[in-house]
Amino acid sequence: MPAVGGISTGGGKAYPGSLTPFVTVTCIVAAMGGLIFGYDIGISGGVTSMDPFLLKFFPSVYRKKNLDKTTNQYCQYDSQTLTMFTSSLYLAALLSSLVASTITRRYGRKLSMLFGGLLFLVGALINGFAKHVWMLIVGRILLGFGIGFANQSVPLYLSEMAPYKYRGALNIGFQLSITVGILVANVLNYFFAKIKGGWGWRLSLGGAMVPALIITVGSLVLPDTPNSMIERGDHEKARAQLQRVRGVSDVDEEFNDLVEASEASRQVEHPWRNLLQRKYRPHLTMAVLIPFFQQLTGINVIMFYAPVLFSSIGFKDDAALMSAVITGVVNVVATCVSIYGVDKWGRRALFLEGGVQMLICQAVVAAAIGAKFGIDGNPGDLPKWYAVVVVLFICIYVAAFAWSWGPLGWLVPSEIFPLEIRSAAQSINVSVNMFFTFVIAQIFLTMLCHMKFGLFIFFAFFVLVMTFFIFFFLPETKGIPIEEMGQVWRAHPFWSRFVDHEDHANGVEMRKGAIKV
Repeated sequence: MPAVGGISTGGGKAYPGSLTPFVTVTCIVAAMGGLIFGYDIGISGGVTSMDPFLLKFFPSVYRKKNLDKTTNQYCQYDSQTLTMFTSSLYLAALLSSLVASTITRRYGRKLSMLFGGLLFLVGALINGFAKHVWMLIVGRILLGFGIGFANQSVPLYLSEMAPYKYRGALNIGFQLSITVGILVANVLNYFFAKIKGGWGWRLSLGGAMVPALIITVGSLVLPDTPNSMIERGDHEKARAQLQRVRGVSDVDEEFNDLVEASEASRQVEHPWRNLLQRKYRPHLTMAVLIPFFQQLTGINVIMFYAPVLFSSIGFKDDAALMSAVITGVVNVVATCVSIYGVDKWGRRALFLEGGVQMLICQAVVAAAIGAKFGIDGNPGDLPKWYAVVVVLFICIYVAAFAWSWGPLGWLVPSEIFPLEIRSAAQSINVSVNMFFTFVIAQIFLTMLCHMKFGLFIFFAFFVLVMTFFIFFFLPETKGIPIEEMGQVWRAHPFWSRFVDHEDHANGVEMRKGAIKV
C-alpha cells in the first residue's frame, strides 16, 4: 500500500500570517549559505581539468592525460591523490556538522552560519595561494569545516523562519543558491582557463572568498528564529520576532505551540540517544536514507567531474568546460521549477517524477557511452551528433535531479524533525550526506576506470530503489505546520506502528503541564 498521498491541514493547525517582505529578504540572505557549497562543487571539477593546475600539483595525471596517448579514456584521471584533493572537504564537513549540532542548539542558527563563513574564507585564501599539495588539502579541509556548519544551520533556519504554506519554496532557496554557485563556478572556470600564464586556477580557488564573505556578513545582519530564541529562554523577544516574521499581532497559538515544543525538548537531556527511541524511527530512517540516496543518484559525479567526465568521453578541454556551463544553467532553471511547484504539487510528486526521469536518462547515457567507448575506452573520432546526444540526456538528468532529489533532499529532513531532536537529527542528515559524498568522490574515478559505462547502470539501480522507497515510505509534508508534523507519521500505514498515539498524547499533556507551570 502506498504512503499517504496528502494530508489536509484541516485536522491540524492553520496559523495566521502571510509571507512578509521581511521574511522573504531574510530567507534570501540566509539561503546564500548554499553558495559556498555550490561554488566549491563547480570549481573542483573545472580546476582539476586545467593543465597548469595538474602540471603543478598532479604531474602523473597530467602525463597520463596529455603525453600517454595509449591510456584508456576511462582511466586518464584515476589518481587517489587527485580525488583526495576533491573529497577531503566532505570528510571535514562530516566532522564539523557533528560539532555544529551543539552550537546550533545552544547558541542559535546564526552563530553556526558565521563560523561556516569564516572557516570557508580562510580555506579559500589558503587554496588561492597554495604552493604545495598539502596546502591544497589543508585549505580543502577548512572549506569542509565551513560547509559542515552552513549546511547544518541554513536549512533549519529557513524551515523555522518560513510560514508553513511557503516553507517548501523558501527552503529550496538554499538549493537554488547551491545551483547558482555551481553555475558561477563553471562560468569562471571557462574564462579563467583562458588566462595566459596558466595561473587562472588560483583565481578559481581564491574566488571562493566572495561567497564566504556573503554568508559571513549575512549571518551578522540576520535576525534569529523565534524557535531558537525560545529554545534559549528568551520568550519576550521570541514573541516580538514571531509577530514581525508573520506580519500579524495574533500569534498566540503558534507561539504557545513553539513554547510547548521547547519545554518538551528541554526535558530531553540526550537528543542523540533519544534518536534511537522507537517513536523517532521514521525520523531517523529519513535522516539517514534520504541523504544516502541523494548521493547515490550520481549527481555529484556529474557536477564534481563534469569537465573531467566530458573530457574523458572525448570532448576537448574547452568544450568540456562549456558543457559544464550548460548543465549548470539547466540546474538553476530546473531548481526554479521546484520552487514554483513544491508547495503546489507536493514533495512526493516531484520525488517520483524526478526518479523516473533520472532512471531513463542514466540508461540512455550508459548505452550511448557503451556503444562508442566499449570496454577498451578508445572511441576514435566522436561525431558531433553523438556529443550533442550525451550532453542533452545529461542535461535532462540534471533537470530531474534539480527539481526533485536536489532541493527535497535538504527540505524534507529539515521540516520533519521535532524540536527536541532537530539539531541532532539535522547533523545526522548532513553527516550521512557528506560521508557518502566523500566516498563517491573518493572512488568515482577508480570506479569509472574499472566499471566503465556500467557506472551509470550502477547509479540507475539505486535510483530505482530510492523511487520505490519514496512511493511506499515517505508521507506528504506539504502544507503541514512544522510543529504539527507528527500527524503525518500517525496517519501513515507503515510508520504509525512506531509513532505511538499514546506517546503523542502523553507528550502533549506533558507540554501543557509545562506551560501551566
